[in-house]
Amino acid sequence: MQLTGMRYGRQLLELVEFPVARVLTEDASHEEISNLLKNPAGKLVVKPVFLGGVGKKGKAGLIKIVDNVYDAHTAKKELFFAIHHQGSHTVQANGVTFEEFISSDVEIYVNISISTTHRTPVMILTTEGGVDIEDLPADKQREIFFNPATGVKSFHINDALISLGCPSQYISPLVQHLPKLWDLYNNYGLTVLELNPIRMGKINGRYVPIACDIKASFDQDNPSYKRLGFPEEIFSTDFTQFEAEINMLRTYQGQSDVVEINPKGSILPFMFGGGANSAATEVLGERAIISSDFGGNPPYAKMKSIADITFKHWLKQSRVIMVIGGKANNTDIFVTLRAIFDSLKEHIQLNPDVQVIVGRGGPNVIKGMVYARDILDSLKVPYRFFGHDSSMIGVLNYTIELDQWLESQKKGKKVS
Repeated sequence: MQLTGMRYGRQLLELVEFPVARVLTEDASHEEISNLLKNPAGKLVVKPVFLGGVGKKGKAGLIKIVDNVYDAHTAKKELFFAIHHQGSHTVQANGVTFEEFISSDVEIYVNISISTTHRTPVMILTTEGGVDIEDLPADKQREIFFNPATGVKSFHINDALISLGCPSQYISPLVQHLPKLWDLYNNYGLTVLELNPIRMGKINGRYVPIACDIKASFDQDNPSYKRLGFPEEIFSTDFTQFEAEINMLRTYQGQSDVVEINPKGSILPFMFGGGANSAATEVLGERAIISSDFGGNPPYAKMKSIADITFKHWLKQSRVIMVIGGKANNTDIFVTLRAIFDSLKEHIQLNPDVQVIVGRGGPNVIKGMVYARDILDSLKVPYRFFGHDSSMIGVLNYTIELDQWLESQKKGKKVS
């Protein structure tokens, strides 16, 4: 399992208080980007976000350096779904980051892994960062072997930097911060930790090593990585077309997280909240086409777009549409139901025989169900609604039973 880039790499490094470049994601506002441009260099680095371990983005021309907000948005448009080829492997980006540009006359490369030759941890260090380590001659890099019980020490790094001819003003800051990387490596189940480059910026008049890119590999058999709390999807490398279209909507308020479970499924669930997501995904099993979480009080326009994309891809094969969630605290149920059923009205010609189950509670739930009822009645679509006092598991089991019955009707036999 691997991750690259500063979207999650920043969170990883902040665990050990290693300095990182300031980072904004694709949902950053015009004002936030403008403020980030007020760094000493007056520039930003715009990078596509690839899930999993994806390198050589710079050589592929997928990194843009900009000095104004207009160019930043243009770069975002170009890179958001960028295609990257690595040998025979092709991956698609899903988002961008805007990163502070750090001016520096030296770039540091550091890598911690386990030496298969010496059976001990090794830190590879060079002051010729920003390039592939394989391209550097042996005399431009140093291998530091150390005891895992004691970790990498300041004197290890000091001696290596002096032998590499590192400018003296940078040695002390690097000696202070680089040992933190072993703590990160050792405590969170990593097998490889690579920072390339680290640039030397100034904070309050003092030089500080600032991480500008990262690659990390994790041992999936070591449960320590789970303490990070990262979503499993960041270790994935591929999105389906449906997932990519939905995830584009992360640029707006509310959640829009989806995973395609079974493209041959028959129940199309709109799930709201983590509890609904977990319960529905487990109970529905392979009958569910997708797993989703559309909570966070999405506005009408976003929820309508989500429903449009979902119905476009999956309505034709669905026997049951299910809207499920617990009793919401802040999500306006009327807004979400209005958006979903306005979209269904526009797409019903794809599958006039579909049936609907709704299990919801929260603000404006009655108003929302009345609105949904009127649309479904006009479309002559069968439905059943469950309120906040209904068991979520009961609603899910009812949905499965309905789907099984519809399946039996299609096959012309009864389910025992």
